[in-house]
Amino acid sequence: MADTTATAPADPSDWSCPAPLRDHSVVVLGHGGGGALSAELVETVFAPAYGNDILAALGDSAVVPLGGRRLAFSTDSYTVRPLFFPGGSIGDLAVNGTVNDLAMSGATPAHLSTAFLLEEGVGMDVVRKVAQAVGSAARAAGVTVVTGDTKVVEAGHGDGVYLTTAGFGLVPDGVDIRPQRARPGDAVLVSGPIGLHGVAVMSVREGLEFGAEVTSDTAPLAGLVAAMLQVTPGIHVLRDPTRGGLAAALNEIAGASRTGVRLTERAIPVPEAVANACGFLGLDPLYVANEGRLVAFVPREHADAVLAAMRAHPQGAEATLIGECVAEHPGKVVMSTTLGATRVVDLPVGEQLPRIC
Repeated sequence: MADTTATAPADPSDWSCPAPLRDHSVVVLGHGGGGALSAELVETVFAPAYGNDILAALGDSAVVPLGGRRLAFSTDSYTVRPLFFPGGSIGDLAVNGTVNDLAMSGATPAHLSTAFLLEEGVGMDVVRKVAQAVGSAARAAGVTVVTGDTKVVEAGHGDGVYLTTAGFGLVPDGVDIRPQRARPGDAVLVSGPIGLHGVAVMSVREGLEFGAEVTSDTAPLAGLVAAMLQVTPGIHVLRDPTRGGLAAALNEIAGASRTGVRLTERAIPVPEAVANACGFLGLDPLYVANEGRLVAFVPREHADAVLAAMRAHPQGAEATLIGECVAEHPGKVVMSTTLGATRVVDLPVGEQLPRIC
């Protein structure tokens, strides 16, 4: 006899999707992708090993007191393949990436160091070309390369050229920019079109064409930040959405500040060529790396003036308002889509495009 006992209808609010298991005994590529795996690596390996309050802030650069001033300090490594791509090279990335990390603390970058890790057999002309790119990018960014190092590994144990740069600069008095300072009501601004760097590198690496050449957006942003700070030193957060793209940067800010972020899809500037490339390859532009863009959380009363200052600067000519910081759904990023729906924009687990910065 069949069981005719009535069953209460399922409540969707009780549904949950189990998180994927990420218990890795070895390093995988995703650990360097700027997403959830990268965050877990930092939180479970490096932070416990180093453990200090300055590191715990997890900003793009550390801000430390020194001689009565505040010093911003940052270091980064670059493993892009190919070494040269439309709009730049590993040398440009190494300089601009560190300069921009310093600028995201509101600092004026001053000096850099650079370390070359070379593979035995790489052409000396390639090394010379990369070094010249480092020098040119440093001059364009208004910084000097004052020290460095070189190491060589056996053939087959590298990939031509790897670069590591570190740099420092001074943070102006009255400036306190860090991800924990996002507040409900803040306007969320982005300095220009997204996804260009990742698609530019991918197009050369894979020999793909998308109807028009896509050029990397790699550029120094310290001048743009200085122009924004002239409007108000009260900017709450700055972040350059590199690995993991805009989605990763916004999720990191939402998590650090325990606030929510609400985006408007139609307001996010995605170039047609980037949209075409992502549509063809099944990628989401929100997760594609940028190397010359910033996202800013600005008190609403200053947002219009800051946006105008951004648009008056060459690196912010296409800046736009893409959303707001809210009290709802703390730690989460959601987006109102062009279809009138709302979707969650998660932190990526690994990376869509390996080896792009």
